[in-house]
Amino acid sequence: MSTETKQPRVLIFDTTLRDGEQSPGATMTHAEKLEIAGLLDDMGVDIIEAGFPIASEGDFEAVSEIAKRSRNSTICGLARANYADIDRCWEAVKHAARPRIHTFIGTSPLHRAIPNLTMDQMAERIHETVTHARNLCDNVQWSPMDATRTEHDYLCRVVEIAIRAGATTINIPDTVGYTYPFESAKIIRMLLERVPGADTITFATHCHNDLGMATANALAAVEAGARQIECTINGLGERAGNTALEEVVMAMRVRNDILPYSTGIDTTKIMNLSRRVSQVSGFPVQFNKAIVGKNAFLHESGIHQDGVLKNVQTFEIMRPEDIGITSNNIAMGKHSGRAALRSKLKEMGFDLADNQLNDVFVRFKALADRKKEVYDEDLVALVSDEQTNDAYEYLQLKKLRVICGTDGPQEAEMVLSVDGVDHTIDATGDGPVDAAFNCVKMLFPHQARLELYQVHAVTEGTDAQATVSVRLQENGRMVTGSSADTDTIVASTRAYINALNRLIVRRQKSNPGDDVKTVSYHAE
Repeated sequence: MSTETKQPRVLIFDTTLRDGEQSPGATMTHAEKLEIAGLLDDMGVDIIEAGFPIASEGDFEAVSEIAKRSRNSTICGLARANYADIDRCWEAVKHAARPRIHTFIGTSPLHRAIPNLTMDQMAERIHETVTHARNLCDNVQWSPMDATRTEHDYLCRVVEIAIRAGATTINIPDTVGYTYPFESAKIIRMLLERVPGADTITFATHCHNDLGMATANALAAVEAGARQIECTINGLGERAGNTALEEVVMAMRVRNDILPYSTGIDTTKIMNLSRRVSQVSGFPVQFNKAIVGKNAFLHESGIHQDGVLKNVQTFEIMRPEDIGITSNNIAMGKHSGRAALRSKLKEMGFDLADNQLNDVFVRFKALADRKKEVYDEDLVALVSDEQTNDAYEYLQLKKLRVICGTDGPQEAEMVLSVDGVDHTIDATGDGPVDAAFNCVKMLFPHQARLELYQVHAVTEGTDAQATVSVRLQENGRMVTGSSADTDTIVASTRAYINALNRLIVRRQKSNPGDDVKTVSYHAE
């Protein structure tokens, strides 16, 4: 948890809801965006980039609602270098107590060729658009996209133009994850030394992880004088992702001896946010992921185990409690009551409303009847599954029975509710999951292609819950669904249905006048 300090402050700019959501298949629902924004606000994130308001009506509504609800964070929207984008962005963020407009244009030779602008023409556009943004809002951030591959003389020129036009933050993006830590620091130092007025604004760093150096590049930029890091929870983002918030924050905390900077982040909330972002995005966290991976605090080697038992600092440089992992992983059971469950969930960072708690409690009791012991990871899966599926449910699984044999196709019998009407169907497939998915396809024909199917065990043992992620792609739209259950086939089917429900929502947003039934539903 953050404490008062006289150390230089590094602002944390979280772009999970904008750059993170641009990961293929990571689209979040309106309610999920509001929830994640609320968690970021509570954790102490300085600036939340809530979206790209002109991209869609849904993005605009989400940014606008987040702006109205924010209590602590500055709320930022992204805009290209044109008046329409900037005006739309301002309309979305103006309700925030602390609004910010973030406008950008690609300045490298490769990116200048896209709008076919000369250096002078681009410089003029930067002056005009930043001036327009500043006339609307007194907090303006400007980014020269692909800055790390922009000629240094030209980069200095356009940064000076943006500062003179009224930008209060200059962000230096390593858009394609190309740079090296030494270069990242060198660019920031150069701008501070060469650009007039550079000492009057805040320099930010935005790094991608294509070469696995996003965190190193971000911290190198801070050492050189940048005072804002753009990052995402779990490093979510396009291609190989962005700088991971948890990594830079904990690096500055653990190695404060060589990184003497402070943030306003309550680090005990990191794990809960990581789990929730993983659930709503459908992107599982790799087991050996730094800080928040499942294995980050596990020790299997006998030498390591012996050392940790004698002195935890022998092999652990931070405490699990520092990021919100409870040290008391006591199993709950079928005799545990609602009050005990509420207390346990609150200790883990989940403060549920009464109706949510009741729903989770029912599922907890059902799980406790099937498992001997229900551990923290099981409870996280229960809560996350409840929250993930607490959305529009045009399709609902009511019953599933699978018949497996050692030869021949597998069979599935299903009762599926389609828009509130139950339908019974049976189908065969190359395996039990394929048979179950075929049942759904027969009742809800669609052209969506299965891009990803992943299964992860939540805990150990044959009675462990399985968390399943399914990614579908249809006509350029990509959605992800997830679910957890002790029955892998049930979890798989629910994840598939969850993804289809999200796809229906995406369709309706793209074509508000279309009826789901006429577009996709042809049940017999």
